[in-house]
Amino acid sequence: MATAGKAIADAKAKEADLYVQDVFAKAEDEMKKANELVTAKKYEEAKTAALEAAKMAEQAVAQVDQNKQKMKEEVETMLPDVQKALDETKTLAATAIKKKVVASKDELQSAIGKLELDMTSVKDQLQAGKVRQAGDLAKSLSEQVNAQKQSLTDAIAQPKAAKK
Repeated sequence: MATAGKAIADAKAKEADLYVQDVFAKAEDEMKKANELVTAKKYEEAKTAALEAAKMAEQAVAQVDQNKQKMKEEVETMLPDVQKALDETKTLAATAIKKKVVASKDELQSAIGKLELDMTSVKDQLQAGKVRQAGDLAKSLSEQVNAQKQSLTDAIAQPKAAKK
């Protein structure tokens, strides 16, 4: 039990919970099962579950670097697309402000400024080796930029429809 507990703690320390979530979760589930079996005084079954938990934790650790690298490559591939969408959003924002189709110029500029800060934060987190956090923020940023871009596109198109 102690060996399995240590293996899980080591796996968590090596960020297996972030980069190999499925295998790490199975290790934790097996450990929980082992603890329940000890409580039920089923020691042989508990030992088997604890050994399985340790094995799963070790598997998770073995996959951390590979999964982290894969995730980093995915984020790095995503960033140019997010940057392009952000640049298009800024252009649309300028057009929307010029055509006076946005409720608040200051709010729009603030929102775009936040998106730019988030983009910088993604890059900083990647550099710092916080790949999971960078990936999560990049996905969220992509969704926000695309939503803002769509909103501006709709706002710019609306007066044209009204004039027709």
